Amino acid sequence: MIGKLKGLIDSYGEDFAILDVGGVGYQVHCSSRTLQSLPAAGEAAVLSIETYVREDQIKLFGFKSDIEREWFRLLQTVQGVGAKVALAVLGTLTPSDLANAIALRDKAAVARTPGVGPKVAERIVTELKDKVPAFANVDPAVVSLSGAIDDSRSPRPVTDAISALVNLGYGQPQAAAAIAAASRSAGEKAETAQLIRLGLKELAK
Repeated sequence: MIGKLKGLIDSYGEDFAILDVGGVGYQVHCSSRTLQSLPAAGEAAVLSIETYVREDQIKLFGFKSDIEREWFRLLQTVQGVGAKVALAVLGTLTPSDLANAIALRDKAAVARTPGVGPKVAERIVTELKDKVPAFANVDPAVVSLSGAIDDSRSPRPVTDAISALVNLGYGQPQAAAAIAAASRSAGEKAETAQLIRLGLKELAK
């Protein structure tokens, strides 16, 4: 199995690059984000590789980092997500943005991917939610609160405060993060109005 290729960029196609390694040209399929980050033809490049072997073909997928390759594998554990959709998601969101979106149950961020509808975005967020905390750089308290909100387990003042911030035009993840911070400083018995006021201060930082 090929795990990494180091060579010179020979040429580009719509969704692939030809990497010349010792005189052999490897066709490597990449996300749009990875393709844009690669150098011009004739220059050196290194790609982490995922090799797919099928009865009728061998296909190489290339990534700028091992973590991006791990996400490519992880995404395909979700029902209905194949290599094409996984690459499209990674072309839309960086690995860290994807981890944060899943941790915060931000289905809308994932659904910005061309070809990914609300149902697939919902499955990605739901099926991977227990696998991403290690990748995300989000406050664990915010992740916990987002999960509670998603499962309708959070206190009424908290859900009301988040709803109020969303109505003011803030996104659900931003509102949840702000109210999580507000809830931590104000305590469990805080009223909705107090949480809204503190949440707005957090958003203004």
